Amino acid sequence: MKNRMLKAGTCVPAMKVADVTFNVNEIIKAMKENQDCGLLVFPELCITGYTCADLFQQTLLLDQAEAGLKKIANASQHLPGLTTVVSLPLRFENSLYNCAAYVSEGVIAGLVPKEFIPTYGEFYEGRWFTSGKNIIGRMVSIADQEVPFGIDILAEDETLGALIGTDICEDLWVPDKPSTHCCLAGANLIVNPSASDEIIGKQDYRRTLVSMQSASCYCAYLYVSSGPDESSTDLVFSGHSIIAESGRLLKDSIFEARSHTETAIIDLDQIMHDRIHESTFTAEDSSWFRHVQVSVKALAAKAEISTVQLSAALRKEHYVCARNPFVPKDDAERNRRCEKILEIQANGLATRVKATGIKTLIIGISGGLDSTLALIVASEAKKLVKDIRIIGYTMPNTGNTTGRTYENALKLMKALKIDEIREVPIGKDVQSHLKAIGHSADYQGEGDTAYENAQARMRTYILMDAANMENGLVVGTGDLSELALGWCTYNGDHMSMYGVNASVPKTLVQFICRTYAEGCGNKPLHDVLIDICDTPITPELTPSKNGSIAQKTEEKIGKYDLNDFFLFHTLRYGTEPAKVLALASAAYPEVALKDLQSSAIRFYNRFFHQQFKRSCLPDGPKVGSVTLSPRGDWRMPSDASVELWLSQLKSAVPSKHK
Repeated sequence: MKNRMLKAGTCVPAMKVADVTFNVNEIIKAMKENQDCGLLVFPELCITGYTCADLFQQTLLLDQAEAGLKKIANASQHLPGLTTVVSLPLRFENSLYNCAAYVSEGVIAGLVPKEFIPTYGEFYEGRWFTSGKNIIGRMVSIADQEVPFGIDILAEDETLGALIGTDICEDLWVPDKPSTHCCLAGANLIVNPSASDEIIGKQDYRRTLVSMQSASCYCAYLYVSSGPDESSTDLVFSGHSIIAESGRLLKDSIFEARSHTETAIIDLDQIMHDRIHESTFTAEDSSWFRHVQVSVKALAAKAEISTVQLSAALRKEHYVCARNPFVPKDDAERNRRCEKILEIQANGLATRVKATGIKTLIIGISGGLDSTLALIVASEAKKLVKDIRIIGYTMPNTGNTTGRTYENALKLMKALKIDEIREVPIGKDVQSHLKAIGHSADYQGEGDTAYENAQARMRTYILMDAANMENGLVVGTGDLSELALGWCTYNGDHMSMYGVNASVPKTLVQFICRTYAEGCGNKPLHDVLIDICDTPITPELTPSKNGSIAQKTEEKIGKYDLNDFFLFHTLRYGTEPAKVLALASAAYPEVALKDLQSSAIRFYNRFFHQQFKRSCLPDGPKVGSVTLSPRGDWRMPSDASVELWLSQLKSAVPSKHK
């Protein structure tokens, strides 16, 4: 497959103010130490130092800076596939410009001048530098080369698909940022050589600026500020380094020992997917931009890469790929997300109640996770619409329903103090129905879907009739993961009048229930919720074994964490399956690649073949970026072929690597 991942870095080298020789040697040393990167960015005016002040008007310093750039360019000849961005003062037509220089494989590919020159507070750049806002389409002779010079430059590696634009420090802090126009012209990487002094609160603000610019422009943003070796006459510099991708903070360091480099893996495929998906991200006229050619090598220096090779490269780089991408790793952030999801669900249900005027909610409670969350949602909706009436139904089937789930269903409804608890055993009605259609009343073993689904449909049948009797609304319990895998009975638990869990993945359902348990302040409710969370996931549609759960969902359809991993990367970024497999290998290093391959094949088979169930889903609230509503985020033909995806997966892992 084509490799559009790269290793990029920000470097704060040791430096001495106005000592060009020392600074250039440190820059070259850092380039050699980080030659496995495809892109490396140094701070603003790193060749001379940012705090040279009136020394910028000394001819000797300016001559040495240009000579230093030549030395850096010469050194880059021996570093194939590395593009380095350094910064220096540049004389041009009787003015001095603060410039970023792109250096790659012996060539100074382009020079981009700073547009916004700060002359306020502690900044006095206007004393020395001229804005480059009017420099377009120009050339400059430097280091024995004719170099494109202007704000109209984008550095490009066509093989990788990298297109790099430039902000220089203050350019990021203004409303109309140069990088915005670069991105609208196609740039997917932005570099920012900066010199931002450290004062109280600035670190957080700076981080927010970088993260938000990378988010709004759907790009990777590499920001690196001058370090503490700058003059401390009036200011202190921190070497703040930030790497962000489409709003996600990948690296963030400050006041590190010099020389210090932060690196991160950038995925250009994900950036492109976001831009294609968000139709409001429209291109502007890019004809006035000049594309200068640079060499930015892909991760592991492989333009074409196999699943095995990519997996090895990601592991070598200790690439952080979340095992549970729907679930934040940070406890505080996870709790906030769980609370917000529950708030969205409850408000969606409350709005439906108010819109229909139907104040009675009918819910089937199994003692499992999904119906538990649905009942919590209903309970929270009642806080918003006080006259909501909740009727919970438990519908056991003797021999299949275990004592643990049955008791938990009753305990849950009592602990939440719902308005009415009703019990309707379904065993005799299911047997009567099976007999009527000529099926044995006994379970026929693996593959007896008629026996299993008759129970699910009977329960839905009862709930729907009860809703008619009570002028109520059946609240659906099925979650996003079940819908993705088709692990629901068509016209059984697949159907409801409002599906509150429809966009909540299974890996998150448990955390929402646990979060609610920890904050409920009700010991009986806490205890039953924790026990439900600890119960093996099961539909209980086959006979139990000595009263214990026999049918465990994950033994049939695979582990939910892996299925949710495949679902996230397939839908959120449109990632090709061979790459999803490599990412899974990075996230689950303890799982053999052949086992991940088998799990992925099972996922894609089920996802494609079960689309018909998703094509007629009931309404339900969207809570995250990945959802499967046929009216909203996911439209797919029910008879689409899965062969393209399976073919790539099956060839992704050669037998000798299995």
